[in-house]
Amino acid sequence: THKAQAIGYHPEVILAGRRINDGMGIYVASQLIKTMTRKNIRVAGSKVLVMGLTFKENCPDLRNTRVVDIIAELQDYSCKVEVYDPWVSQQEAEDQYGLELRQELEEDEYDAIILAVAHDQFKQMDVTRIKKLGKTQHVLYDLKNLFAADETDQRL
Repeated sequence: THKAQAIGYHPEVILAGRRINDGMGIYVASQLIKTMTRKNIRVAGSKVLVMGLTFKENCPDLRNTRVVDIIAELQDYSCKVEVYDPWVSQQEAEDQYGLELRQELEEDEYDAIILAVAHDQFKQMDVTRIKKLGKTQHVLYDLKNLFAADETDQRL
């Protein structure tokens, strides 16, 4: 867009798309918080699991990932955010974003779960197993439509 503008062309559609992408972290976090509130789940101090950190599915590349925007926004709501991604190097997550990844997942631990990246491992886990990671009262937010709408609390 910079080069286009330098030669006198104003790429409004591209810039509009970029503005939408830049605001998605705020949007996703606010939608999750609203759903938690409707389910009477306390937001401040809640434990949220974000499943997936990479830029795209089945790839270890963290460059340009927008998942970190969701994490930062949830932390602004005083949520305790944990991240699980079997594709990502622990060292790379720490170096690039200061994140310590979960290596193992335990059942009945989370107030909310966000499926942020459509890794094959998450599909193979099955929605029932993923739901078991949540507490009795929790929110499952499927950003990538991995599972049917009636199997999750919220989809993007």
